[in-house]
Amino acid sequence: MVATSTSERAAPAIAPGDSGLRTPDGLVLAVDAFGDARAPAIVFAHGFGQTRGAWAGSARALSAAGWRCITADARGHGESGWRDDGNYDFDQFIGDLVQLARLAARPPAPGRPILVGASMGGLLGIMAQARADAFRALVLVDITPRWETAGVERILAFMRAHPDGFDSLDAAADAIAHYLPQRGARRTPEKLRPLLVPLASGRLRWHWDARLLDRIAHDSERQQAALLDAARRIRVPTLLISGANSDVVSDTTIAEFLACVPHARHVRLPEATHMVAGDRNDAFTAAVREFVENVRGET
Repeated sequence: MVATSTSERAAPAIAPGDSGLRTPDGLVLAVDAFGDARAPAIVFAHGFGQTRGAWAGSARALSAAGWRCITADARGHGESGWRDDGNYDFDQFIGDLVQLARLAARPPAPGRPILVGASMGGLLGIMAQARADAFRALVLVDITPRWETAGVERILAFMRAHPDGFDSLDAAADAIAHYLPQRGARRTPEKLRPLLVPLASGRLRWHWDARLLDRIAHDSERQQAALLDAARRIRVPTLLISGANSDVVSDTTIAEFLACVPHARHVRLPEATHMVAGDRNDAFTAAVREFVENVRGET
């Protein structure tokens, strides 16, 4: 099935003592938590078309280093609820992230969380910070308030391809290998299975609600002026991590962002594309860890 209501979906996988995050419009967001609930928290927000699984390696490593790491599937993605009417907008995603930040800050947590947001997740974090002072620090992963259109169009073209899905996991693996040639190793069926939804026909399709493509993709373009204004109001410690081979951010967009947020740091990871955490996970996690350890005691 392409889209299902909240009531038809299984309860999300979450840590003991936590519960699925129910949004004001009745969706349930799938949440995972790693580490001690008394530790300072990091909230991870994934990119458009991804799931919380994109953060599993980094979340486990950082929780082992003494952090509480919280990952969630955005609405319309993965195991989180999909809207029956298909009416998604940017504000809904911002509201969900603010709600997740408040969940992460509840006792016994010692204060507001830090955000690690990739692509769409980073944009949502910029807006959530401007509207609700939701985080005590920001890590933005290969995203700036204004981006390179050609790179985003390449991503959307991949997401729009294969509208009828795939007849096998091998066919889906071929599509990913073509899209991400820098990864080298081919995805195994075990790693691919959580990324695909079985259709009634027996075919497999990606785990996001296809109606997002016509709504959020265009909605985010209209948000660029607001995102630049929100960036100028960032006062918390901020790190931008970019991929040296990214086609979504560029020297121009990075310079513009750093002019808006002059206290921000920038780290460029060699050999990484827009998919920074997946391309160079060890280097990415190390850069995040260095930054968050430096702000651990700040509230």
